[in-house]
Amino acid sequence: MTILFDLDGTLIDSTEAILESFHYAFAKHEAPHAKDETIVSLIGHPLDYMFANMGIEEARVWDFVASYKEHYREIAVQKTVLLQSAREAVLHAKEFATLGIVTTKTGLYSRELMEHFGLMEHFKVLIGREDVTNPKPHPEPIQKALEKLGGANGDVWMIGDTEMDLVCAQEAGVRGIGVTSGYGSFETLKKYTDVIFGDAYEAVLFLKGGKYHTNNLS
Repeated sequence: MTILFDLDGTLIDSTEAILESFHYAFAKHEAPHAKDETIVSLIGHPLDYMFANMGIEEARVWDFVASYKEHYREIAVQKTVLLQSAREAVLHAKEFATLGIVTTKTGLYSRELMEHFGLMEHFKVLIGREDVTNPKPHPEPIQKALEKLGGANGDVWMIGDTEMDLVCAQEAGVRGIGVTSGYGSFETLKKYTDVIFGDAYEAVLFLKGGKYHTNNLS
């Protein structure tokens, strides 16, 4: 079995670092600040998409992204925490599955965070934003992860907290599990999967128990 995890809202909570970095970029470029709730509603999308949807004109978007990353790199480790039971989820999952991370977050920062938490060693692959041309919900991130793993190892599952994770899974032809520990609502997740749990640990226990019928799950 192969289990691919999203990061933000699935294994980690970096909301504080994300918000602070957006406001840093707005301030540096003397642009109107978006409301925190607006920023949070867009988490999971690529940074350029997020800035564009907060009113930053296309010609300036990448300057804002660069400023965001400049600040985020400095504060990410101090202002990011593992979600409850995330460590247990990874440690249980590694006992019976090959693990990977598929995120829209910059891969460099993602790796640094997971190394900080002492969990990176359990993952065979990490696909971040810079590793693909087309981020989630396009299937390329999952396809690239499986390619780097040398192909699918039995059943393949994607665990994520937003519709982008689940659509990516569907488009890549793998099964998706939604978790409500992050930024997507149960109602939204329900549109894309019938398999939804409170957090990644519950999802892993479900997979470890093998109490699913592969013909009925997507």
